[in-house]
Amino acid sequence: MNRKLALTLGALIAFAGPAAMAQTTTPQTTTNAKPAPIQDRKTDQQDRIANGVQSGQLTPGESKNLETKEAGINHEESNMRSEDNGHLTAADRAKINNQQNRVSNQIYTDKHNAAATHYGPGEVGQRQRLQQDRIANGMKSGQLTAGESTRLEHQQQSINREKNGMRAANDGKLTAGDKAALNRRENRASKNVYAKKHNGRRS
Repeated sequence: MNRKLALTLGALIAFAGPAAMAQTTTPQTTTNAKPAPIQDRKTDQQDRIANGVQSGQLTPGESKNLETKEAGINHEESNMRSEDNGHLTAADRAKINNQQNRVSNQIYTDKHNAAATHYGPGEVGQRQRLQQDRIANGMKSGQLTAGESTRLEHQQQSINREKNGMRAANDGKLTAGDKAALNRRENRASKNVYAKKHNGRRS
């Protein structure tokens, strides 16, 4: 009796073993990798721009240009969704990804060219660095949309142009009056950064 039972069990194990092994070792079929979701691409681009702003690799003019392009893509995506009950077609996704690829190449080019932001010493330089850090952090957190970042960077670009003009008129130096005027402009810019980061809009 015990011998028959042992033989029966042995046969069952011998029969089931290969099937069980086949189940555990059969490779899973894989599908072709899909492009990253649209929102992930937007987040990645914003992070790359923000990091460039924070490091000084992107000037306010460069980041303004990049953010203008991002805002344009976002606007086009919104229009696409409105035409299809909030959805994106495969063609829509392909078009947006192609546009994001072009912006991605532009980010790389702008971050690796000779242009860089040099804040300089002193209170004015420190204020500029602080503003750029606040803008960059708002971009990373999503508190600033691409359109809002564009306007804030435009304001910083304008302040930089005025500062450069002041220096050119005074042998590369800023007078006490120049510094006071620039600080007043940075105060207004600072209020704009705060207002746009706390208006409830998200990227």
